[in-house]
Amino acid sequence: MQLASFSGFIKTLFYIIAFYYIFRFLAKLFLPLIVKKVVEKAGENMYQQQQRQQQSSWQKNQNDDTVIYNTDNVKKPRETKKVGDYVDYEEID
Repeated sequence: MQLASFSGFIKTLFYIIAFYYIFRFLAKLFLPLIVKKVVEKAGENMYQQQQRQQQSSWQKNQNDDTVIYNTDNVKKPRETKKVGDYVDYEEID
């Protein structure tokens, strides 16, 4: 059976603090580089996906001889429903 000594406790505490500060120092050095690489890779993947999507839609439109008009943006008259008049209530104490 081993007994814990005060010097062993101080030594362990020193190692923990030293590891913490070394980790913080290395994180400040390398973390921005890693994040930059991840963001660049995500941007590349998004660009490639967009290119593939455009190519597939272009090929689909080339194969069809029909013309498609986008009628979603056509302004339609907006109907308003009259439910009733607004009544202002007052509280009575």
